[in-house]
Amino acid sequence: MSFFICNYKEPNLHICCSEAVNRFLPRLPIRKNIQQHMLTQCQNSAILFTMTQCQNSDYTKSKGVYVMSKTLIAYFSASGVTARTAKQIADATGADLYEILPAEPYTSADLDWLDKKSRSTLEMNDPSCRPAIAEPVQDMAQYDTVMIGFPIWWYVEPRIVDTFLESYDFSGKTLIPFATSGGSGIEKAERSLKEHCPAASWKKGALLKGTDASDWANHILKG
Repeated sequence: MSFFICNYKEPNLHICCSEAVNRFLPRLPIRKNIQQHMLTQCQNSAILFTMTQCQNSDYTKSKGVYVMSKTLIAYFSASGVTARTAKQIADATGADLYEILPAEPYTSADLDWLDKKSRSTLEMNDPSCRPAIAEPVQDMAQYDTVMIGFPIWWYVEPRIVDTFLESYDFSGKTLIPFATSGGSGIEKAERSLKEHCPAASWKKGALLKGTDASDWANHILKG
């Protein structure tokens, strides 16, 4: 029998509905038979909730107990296009948002892909390059799903995204890539991402162009 985890407003306390009732009911000035009735009602409500609501992707089942899953949208954006797409997805899904900011910000000259000596060109020509990230994710362990957004550079993800992937243990987590690009596809980037982070469970990504971002995100998170 599964029960929905209730989050009562005590720090870091996640307890089953039945346990919560057993803990708090004795403090109330009511008879034992009424307490038992309230416990039964709570259990029945919890079972009904698990049957009707917990099957969607907002919850995961662990050891017979449904727990709220959390999604993070991590994105790198050089010109602002990916940032707008990531925010649109966050607004539509309620996921947390984290920007992969370089420790040394990119200038317009750095991003001049026509210049063979520009920073972005030199980075992409060096597969071992790992640009430093300014700030880490706070408590990555709390997230079950991470959506990773980026612009396509030289047909793959920017090297700073590789830095991000190699900075955490994604074992057992679901990773979903999304990209923004004027013309390049995401297929080569997907292969590269999996090579850099083989321990994760990867879902099929998408090349997003504005208006389809919200619908795609909601669909894939429920799939």
